[in-house]
Amino acid sequence: MFRSFQSLRKNWGLFGAFAIVSLILWNTNILFQVVKNEERTKMELWATAQKELIESNDLSRDYGTLTFDVLQKIGVTPMIQVNEQGKIIDFRNIDWKPQEDPDSLGLYATLAKLKKENAPIPIVYKDIINQTLYYGDSLLLVKLQYYPLALLLIIFLFGGLLYFFFQTNKASEQNRLWAGMAKETAHQIGTPLSSLMGWIDLLKEQNIAPASIEEMQKDIERLEVITERFSKVGSLPELQLADVVHIAQETIAYLKQRTGKQIQWEVELPEKEILLPLNASLLSWTLENLVKNGLDSMKGIGRLQLRLLELEREVRLLVIDEGSGIAPNNIKKIFQPGFTTKARGWGLGLSLAHRIIHEYHKGSIAVKESKLGKGTTFEIVLQKKDRGN
Repeated sequence: MFRSFQSLRKNWGLFGAFAIVSLILWNTNILFQVVKNEERTKMELWATAQKELIESNDLSRDYGTLTFDVLQKIGVTPMIQVNEQGKIIDFRNIDWKPQEDPDSLGLYATLAKLKKENAPIPIVYKDIINQTLYYGDSLLLVKLQYYPLALLLIIFLFGGLLYFFFQTNKASEQNRLWAGMAKETAHQIGTPLSSLMGWIDLLKEQNIAPASIEEMQKDIERLEVITERFSKVGSLPELQLADVVHIAQETIAYLKQRTGKQIQWEVELPEKEILLPLNASLLSWTLENLVKNGLDSMKGIGRLQLRLLELEREVRLLVIDEGSGIAPNNIKKIFQPGFTTKARGWGLGLSLAHRIIHEYHKGSIAVKESKLGKGTTFEIVLQKKDRGN
């Protein structure tokens, strides 16, 4: 019910904004036509005054001040007057400099432009078109023509700013919610985790199945790392120089012990340290997430490869599986929060991995290659530390 009300209110808001914009554009168009008609009337009045002078043969006749006032006060409307042969005999409000255009080519180019803007006004003498008046739009009309476009641009910019504000505010609220849930989860895990550590110590004292206890110890330590990650959600992680080769080795060694024997592991890592500015815990989690996605895609059967390539300015980590692959239309969506193809997935793993690599490590993570039924290759690119620092 509340969502329906919110949707209805949103639709009415959009309709109201559209109605206001339409009303403004409609009124602007009416104003444009009114001003255009007034300028036409003014030009016709000027042509009538010009006609009176042409028709008069008595130069001593007193015409009064009206005719001359009309001829002199044309305003700012650009106009050109031509004779019956098309030769320019007079012009007003035209920016033309004879010294720069002695052949009047620029003036005649302006005439051609005015012919396209408005219908000409003939000046008839003895039933013959003796002269023709061409005129253009005044500066006011030109501004009115572009006013609706400027208005629409302002409205779109304002709408874009509002959308960005609400989306940012919504994202901030979601981030605060997730951070709160993560910290509460870390707090709730902490108590039983402490109890498990106590039970492990007790089993060690009794020397019961040392090998199994060692693996249990590793799992509990892993839980402690996860709890620490959850407790720090919402805060900027600290980056320190760490060996990316060692992080990859530890992550794969932990996962190997917890996967079936039907998985064939192929790990290609350099036999030397590669120090990068990293958050070791978060990078390990990202690798673990990519590997687990590959294992899920292969349904526990097949070959999984991890390769680490060192280049001059960057390090590339490749996680290659032989799973079901990703549909082409889903490749661009897989890093979006909430998107998942799993029946019970939350769609958060790859989204968080993307954030860890892009935002925290200033690197990149992408699907390098994927074919349906053949597998997927994920690639992480991490920049080396600037040698100048």
